[in-house]
Amino acid sequence: MKRLRNYLVGVDQGSSVLFSDFENDGKMWAGDGPRTRRRKVKFSETFRSPPSVQVTMSMFDLDHKTNQRADITAEKITEAGFDIVFRTWGDSRIARVRADWMAIGELKDEDEWDLY
Repeated sequence: MKRLRNYLVGVDQGSSVLFSDFENDGKMWAGDGPRTRRRKVKFSETFRSPPSVQVTMSMFDLDHKTNQRADITAEKITEAGFDIVFRTWGDSRIARVRADWMAIGELKDEDEWDLY
């Protein structure tokens, strides 16, 4: 469990369309086997240390004739940002995905200076 100073807790959030592959027969829609999409996210303000990040799918459009396989996660979390990573596999046909995210962590105190 992370312990945070009570007045220095920061919450940042956002939403991002990761892809819309049905329009141009992209790999998520027309491909098969393991497929991955990665989107870099930059926080609106730098955290003091890497925050806790939650990622969810807020829109998931897929073909009803194939199996529904999906994995979404946050990777490479730093004080400045992280990567949203969406994966599918097999014969799944994913038309588009939108992801929402929230980061909660400790902020730097404005009186805190980096001297070296």
